[in-house]
Amino acid sequence: MKIYTIKDIARKAGVSVTTVSRVLNKRPDVNQATREKVERVMAECRFVGNANARGLKQPDGDLIAIILRGRENPFLNSLAEAMLAHTHGLKASFLTEFVDEQADEFQAAVRLSHEKRVKGFIFVGGRIDERADVLQDMDAPMVFTTISAEKAAFPRAASVYIDDRAMGRAAMQTLLDAGHTRIAIFGGIRVGDDGFAKRYAGAMDALKDAGVPFDEERFVQTRFSMSGAYDTAQAFFSAKPDTTAVFAMSDTIAMGIIRALTDMGKSVPADVSVIGYDGIEMGKFFIPRLTTIEQPVDDIARESVQILMDMLEDNKPPRHIVVDAKLVTRESVR
Repeated sequence: MKIYTIKDIARKAGVSVTTVSRVLNKRPDVNQATREKVERVMAECRFVGNANARGLKQPDGDLIAIILRGRENPFLNSLAEAMLAHTHGLKASFLTEFVDEQADEFQAAVRLSHEKRVKGFIFVGGRIDERADVLQDMDAPMVFTTISAEKAAFPRAASVYIDDRAMGRAAMQTLLDAGHTRIAIFGGIRVGDDGFAKRYAGAMDALKDAGVPFDEERFVQTRFSMSGAYDTAQAFFSAKPDTTAVFAMSDTIAMGIIRALTDMGKSVPADVSVIGYDGIEMGKFFIPRLTTIEQPVDDIARESVQILMDMLEDNKPPRHIVVDAKLVTRESVR
């Protein structure tokens, strides 16, 4: 009898691996029709899954949690899905835990450590701040993706990330090279040492070198969702209609901005140019196709899983890996 994996179930049901994991976790954020379809396929395949084993591996191995912060971010979802794909054949079992971008992923880690005896963690989309102090007493290997953990005070913390400062600079330089000077920045908190702060710092580097002053009123903090960016963009462009370009710190934000501009009667890129960040698949098919900074999802996922397993199984020291991102030029910047 064939032993079906979570990838087999996802393929047969026509959904993502992440969606199957959500069904297995009994998450409430799954459409009822989709849930019933996945459960029907699992029943037909005699597939048994639970919160401690995803059908990818033998359940007698160590349990590892992939904690994803940000339910509405397609980039982070694709990254978590790619990680699950790289766990095939490993002895450890993997579970995925989704938390809202306003929630505390580190408290979630502490809870999982106690409730399910999780032995290792991969944090996707988080930021290291004072909230992470609760991890001090946890003797478990952990990998932070999309953010550097080199300065973190955890002896078993590794990280896989891109050079956000350099790529933030590249994004802003793209707009400057196109002749823009009245440029807005939409993104997350710009202070601290996380990826968003570094993207902002890189953008400021490019402006400073070009001798272009930045209007502080053109920095907009927004949620990393299309709806959040849409609402924020409408309010911003009503107040600052002379803005000719936007550096959005995620593709999701960029798409929300473009939709808002379109509904306000503005054309992208004829009236306003927009550059995104992350390189999600949807950006290739959006109208206009999105110019963006593309992060290498598969490389980040593969390295994250490998480093975690090296620490967990072979007691290797944590590593900090920088992977290469690239600028992808399409239609949204004139």
